[in-house]
Amino acid sequence: MCINNRIQQKNKCKSYIICVDKTVENIGRLPPDLLAETCQQILSHLQGQVRGVDSAEISDKFQRAGIRLDQEALQEVVQFLFLTFRSTEKNNLSADVLVARLGEGSSKWSKAALQVLHRLWSDQGALVNTHQESQAMLSIGQLVDMQWKLGMAVSSDTCRSLNSPHVSLLLKIADTSGQISQRSFEMTIAQFQNFYRQFKEMAAVLETV
Repeated sequence: MCINNRIQQKNKCKSYIICVDKTVENIGRLPPDLLAETCQQILSHLQGQVRGVDSAEISDKFQRAGIRLDQEALQEVVQFLFLTFRSTEKNNLSADVLVARLGEGSSKWSKAALQVLHRLWSDQGALVNTHQESQAMLSIGQLVDMQWKLGMAVSSDTCRSLNSPHVSLLLKIADTSGQISQRSFEMTIAQFQNFYRQFKEMAAVLETV
């Protein structure tokens, strides 16, 4: 049993190393200016300047630059860079230590990519540290955008009457990792009126704070 567990752990470790190396290789495929733009969006989020990291926008930039990555590989690149900067902030590391640890973790790093990360963290690491310290107690997602439209229900779980009016809501929410997701749902007119009334009550309370 112990031998089997050790073999499984060793295989998992190998798989993790291969995954990291592949992600690092994909990062190395990016031109320095494109890597800097991608990192800048992540750093801007970590500094509280933007509410999330828009993977769709990053994907468009990659395609325009001729970098072909599938959605999973792109998400791995963004997540790896995010976790790298987040871990560097949490451990209060300098740019020199950051680059040294990255080099120890994978031999696939290009010199140009490490130079970009070193420069950006040297310039903005302190700003990230300051903002993250002030946000340490926050653990909920943030509403980025909300869109709505009025329609007529033909078939719906909540609006079962044919040709009855309903309101469709589309929410964009940034979770604590910075990833933006979309949530859509429908409401009857009565449900929307109650929703609106609750929002007015919240706004009235906030005005007194």
